[in-house]
Amino acid sequence: MVKGKKVLVFGMARSGIAAAQLLLERGAEVTICDGKAEADFDGALDGLKAAGAHFMLGEQHPEERLAGFDALVLSPGIPVEHPAVVKAKEMGIEVMGEIEYAYREATGLLLAITGTNGKTTTTTLLGEIFKNAGKRTFVVGNIGTPYSGAVSQMRPGDVTVCEISSFMMETSSKFHPAVSAVLNISEDHLNRHGTMEKYIALKERIFENSGEDDWLVLNWDDPITRDMASRARCRIAWFSSRNEVPFGAFVVDGSIVYGTPQDHKVICPASEVYIPGEHNLKNALAATAMAMASGVPAPVIRHTLKTFKGVEHRIEFVRELDGVRFINDSKGTNVDSTIQAVRAMDRPTVLILGGYDKHTDFTPLCEEILKCPISRIVLIGATARQLEETLEKVGYHAWTHAGYEFKKAVELAFEQANAGGNVLLSPSCASFDMFKDYEERGRIFKDIVNALESKGA
Repeated sequence: MVKGKKVLVFGMARSGIAAAQLLLERGAEVTICDGKAEADFDGALDGLKAAGAHFMLGEQHPEERLAGFDALVLSPGIPVEHPAVVKAKEMGIEVMGEIEYAYREATGLLLAITGTNGKTTTTTLLGEIFKNAGKRTFVVGNIGTPYSGAVSQMRPGDVTVCEISSFMMETSSKFHPAVSAVLNISEDHLNRHGTMEKYIALKERIFENSGEDDWLVLNWDDPITRDMASRARCRIAWFSSRNEVPFGAFVVDGSIVYGTPQDHKVICPASEVYIPGEHNLKNALAATAMAMASGVPAPVIRHTLKTFKGVEHRIEFVRELDGVRFINDSKGTNVDSTIQAVRAMDRPTVLILGGYDKHTDFTPLCEEILKCPISRIVLIGATARQLEETLEKVGYHAWTHAGYEFKKAVELAFEQANAGGNVLLSPSCASFDMFKDYEERGRIFKDIVNALESKGA
């Protein structure tokens, strides 16, 4: 497919490096491009250099050097409005994302999951279901492992479960999962996409190539995802934690079932799903629908739902000190995600809130905080002032500023928490104003928490 072609890989984060490696393995002539200089990568690109990749690093105007390339493979962090992307399209150079290129080279059964919240938990859970079913399974995509990095290991009969972001769908064209899911839609990434209409349209691209033999799993309880069914050309399986659905995964008499209200198979009691909260019940229902649509036996799904312990950085218990429980929800990068986290708190909680500005309206979160046991809030990062103003507007006054001093924020939260309470990191914002990504933020939070000493020491 790419043998002998000249390909420019633009953006050298994890997915860009993986795409370049796969392209080289498949015989392409590869040039890698990034605004950072080679020295900034601390040797991460040495393998590409040894394999014969050409370097175009520290390049601030790659649009001026596109002549001769057959294709441009784009990391999801590069916006499609970038001058190099616009110029490539004008020149007739094919532009595709890393996910799109990996799909074209991959083999086996592909299942893909998108939505605003719950993607990582549902993707990981579904991967565990297939592994427990005895399938050789790759869990890739926005979850942190690039799709391109797994392709070389794939064999017919393998399963790939892929977490998909809206960024990735900006550069898709042939991407075609056998089973796809849109979990929910709420306001997010408007700093990049501009409008909710565009954001929703990008989410829908996950099933734009689906046909009558494919499945689409949708959230019956979300009016936006429910409306997507009218534009799908494939079979629909719904999921709902609150209602019976025409066909799919739902709850009857306290048990998760799959089928129709009149004819369904019982999977397990909803109370036996190991990961807590209604949002995780929804994730479990979505994974159940996708697995059942793929022919996984119900006992395998039952076992996995009862034993799966969740993912790192999502309402993750870290430590208890002086009777205070510390909870890492660094994956809470938008309003709806943090709403789910504060709803899950059943004890007085000091909340660490704030971060990178994605042009979000925090009013729904601040109104929800009034209904939940949030005793104090420590504000951090670029959105701290906006959050303060919104909290004051809704009548919540128990907040403190920690600026960009993350260690100070954790220490302040601990000082203000009482025995029998929680400290919750759920920023409702991305991390880029202070950290490389939400994972780094979560790891540093855990390091600080584990280094704390007793107040009585």
